[in-house]
Amino acid sequence: MSDSLLLLSLVALPFLGALAASLLATHARNAAAYLAGGVALVGLALVWTAYPTISSGGVLRAEFAWVPQLGLNFVLRMDGLAWLFAGMVTGIGALVVVYARYYMSSDDPVPRFFAFLLAFMGAMCGLVLSGNLIQLAFFWELTSLFSFLLIGYWHHTQAARDGARIALTVTATGGFCLFAGLLLIGHIVGSHDLDVVLASGDAIREHPLYLPALVLVLLGALTKSAQFPFHFWLPHAMAAPTPVSAYLHSATLVKVGLFLMVRLWPVMAGTDAWFWIVGTAGLITLLVGAYIAIFQHDLKGLLAYSTISHLGLITLLLGLNSQLGLVAAIFHILNHATFKASLFMAAGIIDHESGTRDIRRLSGLNRTMPFTGRLALVAAAAMAGVPLLNGFISKEMFFEEALSAGGLLVLPLAAMLASAFSVTYSLRFIHGTFFGPDPEGLPRTPHEPPAWMRFPVEILVLGCIFVGVLPAATVGPFLDLAARSVLGEATPNYSLAVWHGVNLPLVMSMIALGGGVLLYMALQKHLRSGIEGPPLIRRLEGRRIFERALVFLSWRLARRMEGLLGTRRLQQQLRLVLVLALAAGGFAAWHRGVGPGNLVPQGVDPVIALVWLVGAACALGAAWQAKFHRFAAVMLLGGAGLVVCITFVWFSAPDLALTQLLVEVVTTVLLVLGLRWLPKRQDRPGATGVEVVTVSRRLRDLAIAITAGLGMAALAFAVMTRTPPDLLAQHFLARAYTEGGGTNVVNVILVDFRAFDTLGEIFVLGAVALTVFALLRRFRPASDSLEVPEQQRDQSAWDEARPDRREGDTVADWLLVPSVLTRLLFPVICILAVHLLLRGHDQPGGGFAAGLVASIAIILQYMIGGAAWTEERLRVLPLRWMGAGLLLAGGVGLASLFFGMPFLTTYFAYAELPWIGRVPMASALIFDIGVFALVVGATVLMLIALAHQSVRGHRAERRAETAPRALVPGED
Repeated sequence: MSDSLLLLSLVALPFLGALAASLLATHARNAAAYLAGGVALVGLALVWTAYPTISSGGVLRAEFAWVPQLGLNFVLRMDGLAWLFAGMVTGIGALVVVYARYYMSSDDPVPRFFAFLLAFMGAMCGLVLSGNLIQLAFFWELTSLFSFLLIGYWHHTQAARDGARIALTVTATGGFCLFAGLLLIGHIVGSHDLDVVLASGDAIREHPLYLPALVLVLLGALTKSAQFPFHFWLPHAMAAPTPVSAYLHSATLVKVGLFLMVRLWPVMAGTDAWFWIVGTAGLITLLVGAYIAIFQHDLKGLLAYSTISHLGLITLLLGLNSQLGLVAAIFHILNHATFKASLFMAAGIIDHESGTRDIRRLSGLNRTMPFTGRLALVAAAAMAGVPLLNGFISKEMFFEEALSAGGLLVLPLAAMLASAFSVTYSLRFIHGTFFGPDPEGLPRTPHEPPAWMRFPVEILVLGCIFVGVLPAATVGPFLDLAARSVLGEATPNYSLAVWHGVNLPLVMSMIALGGGVLLYMALQKHLRSGIEGPPLIRRLEGRRIFERALVFLSWRLARRMEGLLGTRRLQQQLRLVLVLALAAGGFAAWHRGVGPGNLVPQGVDPVIALVWLVGAACALGAAWQAKFHRFAAVMLLGGAGLVVCITFVWFSAPDLALTQLLVEVVTTVLLVLGLRWLPKRQDRPGATGVEVVTVSRRLRDLAIAITAGLGMAALAFAVMTRTPPDLLAQHFLARAYTEGGGTNVVNVILVDFRAFDTLGEIFVLGAVALTVFALLRRFRPASDSLEVPEQQRDQSAWDEARPDRREGDTVADWLLVPSVLTRLLFPVICILAVHLLLRGHDQPGGGFAAGLVASIAIILQYMIGGAAWTEERLRVLPLRWMGAGLLLAGGVGLASLFFGMPFLTTYFAYAELPWIGRVPMASALIFDIGVFALVVGATVLMLIALAHQSVRGHRAERRAETAPRALVPGED
């Protein structure tokens, strides 16, 4: 298998598995588990396939052109560090899948859980294998997104929703800072390629922007790894299912910030700023997390704060600016993942089999769950640093580095104190749960779990024992690979032997073990009292500070800004936007200067001048009628749009003219439908809710409008008189057919030369449609718009008075000729849409125009038959249209990567078809079909949202039984 295929498969396979899992039936638990487990095992096999190359000091690298003009390529890079993390992500991921199969209830939508889990695994693999800083930031945010979905999986509980919200807010804010920091690093180096960045350590550290870049990058890393003062999000994330905690909050997600600091250690570390920021954050987190963990009554809460403490330990090691500290940090990352994942799974087993995680209610479980108790005992001992277990060896390395940290006495003392705390909370986990009298009043009778549910814990506990007894033989080669990939020739000599003789680190370990036992015994009375929270810092809650900060930002500050800048009237908002735009444009014109263009203006034809005069009259009339005659304003606005359409025809731009015409039709209809549900205008001065408009304000608004209009006209004139059109036009004309395979240059530009822009635009269109639907779904018409309009009441009265009227007849039933013709025209219009779609690469048309035509066909059916009649006969699923469109458009772009070409590179050829002959075939057609599908879906989604307002507005008892079936999930 080639390097490129191996790395690409390692990233893409989990995402494909997530897509497959999402398509499974809701209760297909076994199928989803087999799928997720198979994907994780295949990923682990791919990681081991790369081991021969990595072990010989090689680096696997795959680069796919993305936007090469901007220096942005999709780069996958696997060295020793990335190999170690990829193995941890896939290996522990496979064990978590086995565990989750037995932990999750059959009543849960388990395929959705495994879809989220696999998607998160793919994001993690993409992050650790990223060879480009921008790409790394992208996958960084994906991990935040999918962790949000996993933490909030049980969204019916308030705790899960709050935990997911807090985690996303903190980590996404840190991710935004990280992105800014990575951009600064790219600016300093002149490239975002990771290999170039890692070779530019001196240039980065000596640059004036080093400190801002360092602070921004560390904000991202420290928030993700739950370092003080951002540690509070992790305990609240414990509302997630225990498999999520075992995977995200012990082995993967919380290690991402540490991975980033290790990855950038060669170029960012080695300075006083790094030492004080990273070291201080790690030291405080180490002590605070360990202290709070002692007094937690919830098993997962205790493990969460102990995780925070151990993450602080690793961060402190990275902050010491020591090569041995880096090696110890990587070693403890691996050790912590094994014993903490096993402890989380053990806590989940206890909760699953006894019905509670409250230590105050648990005791004596060693008699009913002896095997689970022994597994938890070994894992907790590893967490406490007991000899002959993996945690002891990395703790010894930590003590050694603390002693050699520049004569700072506080570090060895803090290290011993934190280690003693870890012994105390480990003892509480084991003694409070498995020893003592038999428990009483538990929700369930405790017993051993199924063997396969315990199997992942057994594997991880065996890892703790083997690494503790034979560290050099088991984990030594892997640790050396990871350390050398970061430090290179600067990798120090170190020993992973179990016994180094009687030395000061060993004495510190014994003191910490004894002190932890004594502290646990001294705290027995306090722990049994059931008092919530740790003494001394009980009121210092991170969530409380977080919530107050949010209240300040979203209530006080936002309200104050809203009072200064906000308004309920659209006119005032437009005034503010126009004034700011004028200020920005005026500043640019003053700064850059304004002068005549290099092209000579041509004369104006009288005919087109007359057309423009009509358009200007329509625009002025729309502005004049906009206040009290909205319908007239919309019609006049449509007239101005038609003038623009004629202008495009005049200047030989048929594609633009066709698109403009179709856009005018669709937007006019949608606007008219929307106007029906707006409240009535009050034309009496001084009426409630009506602002008296003075003459001075009218003159001020007129001046702003004229200035803005003249400014836009001057800008357009300046652009058109400064750009030599022949050079740009000839460039596209010469290359449209030879490189794009089409003679319609406009469409070739849209789906080939500037396809990336088009892809972004259809994403925006889809987002706008979803936003409109979401807003209108919760919108309820104004009370004064619920009454049937006067014209419709007159029409209805006339219809009911007809002697030959039948019950159930509508206005459309009496307008037989237009209604029948409109319904018969539906397939004709659809054929026209397909015609415009297929000919768009060579003649005027294309996916956007074809999508608008198809949307018009559906809109006509709604207009002539109403929502109920149309939805009974025409099943349109706009969300699926939108999803299919995005998948087609993005998929055809990704397909080019498999051929070693940049993203969205098109291919065209001629195919000989029987009875038809030589037919041009271009991959851009598939992209255009995606555009077509998204336009249809987005337009129809907004139409449905508007059409269903009439269902709400005129809902009555006589229509309750025949209420229209909703086309979009969740619509009422």
